[in-house]
Amino acid sequence: MSATLAVLLSALAMTLIVGVRYLAVSGGFAWATGRRHPGLYAGLDRQVRREIGWSLASAAIYGAPAGILAWGWRTHGWTRVYTDLHAWPLWWWPVSVLLCLAAHDSWFYWTHRWMHRPKPFRVAHAVHHASRPPTAWAAMSFHPWEALTGAVVIPLLVLVIPLHWTALAAVLTIMTIMGVTNHMGWEMLPRRIVDGPAGRWLISATHHQRHHSDYRCNYGLYFRVWDRLCGTDRGLGSFEPTRPRSG
Repeated sequence: MSATLAVLLSALAMTLIVGVRYLAVSGGFAWATGRRHPGLYAGLDRQVRREIGWSLASAAIYGAPAGILAWGWRTHGWTRVYTDLHAWPLWWWPVSVLLCLAAHDSWFYWTHRWMHRPKPFRVAHAVHHASRPPTAWAAMSFHPWEALTGAVVIPLLVLVIPLHWTALAAVLTIMTIMGVTNHMGWEMLPRRIVDGPAGRWLISATHHQRHHSDYRCNYGLYFRVWDRLCGTDRGLGSFEPTRPRSG
């Protein structure tokens, strides 16, 4: 098999993986939404179809560079991903995950703020904000130009940060679950977490929904650190049924 064909097949395989992961996770949380809050997405069928269409296009944009790097890792060792758990000290595993999340969060915060400038918003980011309100299907509903800004992050990080493959899997899992749950229109975390010490620093659905209603605040992805440092944190807001149950 030629190298070109191998790269193309790897990119296609990764695109399918990203697409299936999106359909499975978003579909699962959409189903959970229907069980927990019947009728929450009533009347949004057209919006949901649009979200799925943009998201599957984003899956191809995310999958292509990931597939190319996966091929390069297997054949040429391009990335810093390692398979021997003891190649690095065990304490490095959680540190590497936190480093990746912090770097991704920083990139997202600043590109997201830039996307809210008038021209980038009109050209690209308006696609994401066309979901009013966002649903569990909206996490990857991006214009291709915006999807490109997200697609480069993890490939760049694995070229720089040594990561055990399970640490990379953990980063991708956190990225996927938080992306979906923070858009699904209700808060699955209990009030004691959202309103407690953890909630003051971590993004929740309650925090991110404020961004979708207010636009010029709460730009973070995982953490509220940059929002707090830059004066763009507007707190949690209040809306139903996003406010969590007590407990």
